[in-house]
Amino acid sequence: MDNDLKQSFEIVITRVFDTPRELVFKAWTEIGHFAKWWGPKGFTLEVVKMDARSGGEFLGFQTSPDGNHVMWGKFAYQEVVEPEKVAFIQSFSDEQGNTIRAPFSANWPLEVMNIITLEDDEGKTVLKLKGGPVNASAEEQEAYNGMAPMLQQGLEGTFDQLADYLVSLK
Repeated sequence: MDNDLKQSFEIVITRVFDTPRELVFKAWTEIGHFAKWWGPKGFTLEVVKMDARSGGEFLGFQTSPDGNHVMWGKFAYQEVVEPEKVAFIQSFSDEQGNTIRAPFSANWPLEVMNIITLEDDEGKTVLKLKGGPVNASAEEQEAYNGMAPMLQQGLEGTFDQLADYLVSLK
């Protein structure tokens, strides 16, 4: 990982899944799994590209339940270590994968680092997510800090969907 990136971790979430970590890792790195659970509740995810390896990229778009809102996003995978780590820089994007401002805030950070670690605990998986802005201006950091509680709640909801998806595989 590039240690020159200026980053701070604002969000930390820990979840335990009653699933082997190899399967949780696949849910994060394989298109057939990821598209079924990632994103806000009720949104659908269409994956255009997913190359979940160090140096790889993800590009996709989410559509709101009413079909009126479409948001493109991308990941730049920084470090992918099977079955224990997935680290990526997340950004809003256009259809070509160019980084753009968030549709909801002119001051939202252009890049947010997410580091997911997976630990085996007697057949269960302990997932830890640390996330925060990368190279953010003071205004961007302030916008992120102000939205951090809502962002955390949204991620918890996404992890609820992951838990339901993992149960559906049993």
